[in-house]
This record gives sequence, C-alpha cells and structure tokens, in this order.
Amino acid sequence: MNDLTQGKEGRQIILFAIPMLIGNIFQQLYNIVDSIVVGKFVGSVALAAVGASFPILFTLSALVAGITIGGSVLISQYFGAKNYHKVKITSDTLQIFLMISSLLLSVVFFIFSRPLFRMLAIPEEVLPDAVRYFDIVIISTTLPSFMLFGISAIMRGVGNSLTPIYFTVGSIIMNTILDIVFVLGFGWGVEGAAWATGISSVAAWLALWYHLNKNEENIIRFNLNYKKWEFDWENFKLSLRIGLPSGVQQTLVGLGSMALLSIVSPFGVATLAAYTAAGRVDMFVSMPAMNLAAALSSFVGQNLGAGRFDRIRNGLWATLKYSTAICVALSLVVVFFGEDIMHLFVEANSPHYNEIIRIGKEYLLIVTSFYIVFSTMFVVNGVTRGAGATFVPMLITTLSLWIIRIPLAWVLSDMFGERGIWWSIPAGWLIGCVGAILYYNSGLWKKHRVKTALS
Repeated sequence: MNDLTQGKEGRQIILFAIPMLIGNIFQQLYNIVDSIVVGKFVGSVALAAVGASFPILFTLSALVAGITIGGSVLISQYFGAKNYHKVKITSDTLQIFLMISSLLLSVVFFIFSRPLFRMLAIPEEVLPDAVRYFDIVIISTTLPSFMLFGISAIMRGVGNSLTPIYFTVGSIIMNTILDIVFVLGFGWGVEGAAWATGISSVAAWLALWYHLNKNEENIIRFNLNYKKWEFDWENFKLSLRIGLPSGVQQTLVGLGSMALLSIVSPFGVATLAAYTAAGRVDMFVSMPAMNLAAALSSFVGQNLGAGRFDRIRNGLWATLKYSTAICVALSLVVVFFGEDIMHLFVEANSPHYNEIIRIGKEYLLIVTSFYIVFSTMFVVNGVTRGAGATFVPMLITTLSLWIIRIPLAWVLSDMFGERGIWWSIPAGWLIGCVGAILYYNSGLWKKHRVKTALS
C-alpha cells in the first residue's frame, strides 16, 4: 500500500503509473501479437473477424467497469481518511457485484452474438469467424476479466499498482505462447486465438485471487469462504452514484465504437482489417495518457480524502507535462514508420495486401496527429473522476461522441469514403477536451468529496 498524500506530487504519480503502464504495454503487445499471428497466418478475413468482436467486448464490460471506478474512488478516499473498515466493505461489495454481473452478461451476449453481428453489417465472409471467436471469448473470459478489473481497481485505491502487473504480464506471456501453439501449431485459426485468451485470463485471475488472500493485509482480502463476504447495500449505492456516470460514459464509448464499426463494415474486408490493425497501434500510443490519468485519479482520491487541494493542482500540471512529452514522441514514431508498422499485420500474398496497408497508414497519420488533444482530455478527466464527479464528464462524452463524432463519420464517409471516418475521431476528441477543461476550471468537481469518508 502507498500513501499518496505525502511527497513530491509528480514523482509519486509517475512512479504509481509506471507499473500500470508496463502491464498495459504487455497487454497491448499481446493484442498486437495476437493480431499479427491471426493476420499473418490465418488471413485478412480472420483479422477482420477478431477486430469486429472488439467493440462488442468493450461495450460488454464498460457499464460494469464504471461501477469498478466508483468502488476504486471510494476506496482511495476511505484509505486517504484512514477509514480501513470502509475499505474492506467496499472491496467485498465490489467483487461480489462483479462476480454476479459477469455471469449474467456472458450468458446474454452468448445467446445474441449472431444477431448482434448482423445488426452491425459485418460482411458475410467475416461473420462465421467473428461469431466463433466471440462465443468462445465471451464464455471463457468475462468472469475472470471482470474480477481482475475489480482486484486491480481495489489495489490501486490503496496505492498498490504494482502487484496486479506481475499477474497481468504472466497472463500475457501465457496468452502469446498459447496463441502460437494453438494457431500455428494446431491450426485452430481464430478459435485457437480465442481459447488462448480464455485460458490465460482464468489462470491470471485465480493466481491473483490466491495471492491476495495469502499475502495482502486483511483490509482488502476477499476470503475464499463465501460465508465471510460482506455486501453492503448503502456502500453499493454510493459506488453506483459515483461510478454509474462513468459506466454510462464508457458504455456510450463502446456503443460509439460499435456504431463506427457499422459505418466501417460496408467498405469491405480490407477496410475492416486495416481498421483492426491500425486500431491496435492506436491503443498502444494512447495508453500512456490513459495510465497517467488512472494514476492521477487514485492520487486525487487520496488527497481529496485528506483535504489536500494544493497537491491535486500540482499533480495535474505534472501529469500533463509527462503525458504531452510521451504522446509527442510516440506520435512521431507512428507518423514516420506507420507504413512499416502496418506491414507486420498483413499476409504478404493476401489479395487485400496493398489496400490494407494504404488504408491503415492513412488512419494512423490522421488520428495520431491529434494525440495531444486526446491526452489532455483524458488527464483532466482523471482529476474529476478521482473526485467522484463523473456525471458532467458523461454529458461531455455524449456530446463529443454522439452529437459530433458519429454523425460526422456518417456524413464524411459518404463524401470522402473511409478517410472521412478517420477525421471524425479527432473532431470528437477536440470537443471533449474543451468540455473537460471548462468543467475543471469551474471548480464544481471539488464538491464531490465523499462526506462519509471521515465517518
């Protein structure tokens, strides 16, 4: 555990973010390797099928992830206020909720997977692989992924961002090895990639849960004996009040990705495959800003619980400097080497080879040029999210995504083809960034400190 209410703000945030960043680098490297293996050795149709599943899987977890954010905010504020009994109750309540909700959602999405893909206008040649991949992943990974989300959020709330990384890295290494064995060795195609993901997710969750109960302090243990679990409805409602707007926000983002997918899909297999491959690189470059924002949220939560507003302001400026420098460096790499990066994902004798390379390079050039805007938006939202002020950011996301980005993608795609879709992405970021800055400067987020943290 780590007390973030003392010490140099910038140093604490960067040191807290580094373990999460390392874990997510490995996670994104896995996603990239997974796409390379599928694209190179199964084909562009299979790559498009895997990419078609991602927005649905993201949407599935988004609403529940919002509740996780609410629990993490509560835990960080309770921990900052030294209220350890509330930390334990919040931890148990969060994990019980995640366990039940993950089981229910996995069954529902498994039943309706094929109609969902048809609604998204997935090309007929991609549909069978997409359904096979999605069905395996949804059944095998929903429970362990949700639980890993929860445990990681709890540990971040008490200042420990390092321990979950060990298990995440182990899972990713296992996943990559199984990918190669199942896809290249056994020739299982997209089903092999799906089973590799499922097996490694289950192994990571069980290992981290075992470690948590054997080695962590009692205030965040989740006992294997269900009779000792504590579910507190008042605590859950408070988590819901804080986390539901973020959950709705993330769900809107997920639904927005699905809406974009439905706009991309009619352009064919090459565009969908390029969108998948470039999207993997896109996530990799945007990752530092997202992790710094998550670290800042935990930092804000603890310091808000301790009443240290001066540290919050200093922490924000330090985080903005770090995220801007990193994003500029990564953006330059992608701009200059985007075409070379795209070659990694495409089978040399694919009939769509040249088209996929061209479209993917174009996507990266347009989107990557605006990562400073994305980075600023995420970091500023990290402050308000750490304070528990999540409703206004939800409204800002709704505006930038559903009133700007999606309609603009639809209109511009009709005028300029797939290039118009790519330009809609930074347009949405720009509106979201302006809204986030205006809300932060208003100071209204400061009123969302959890009053019960001191009781």
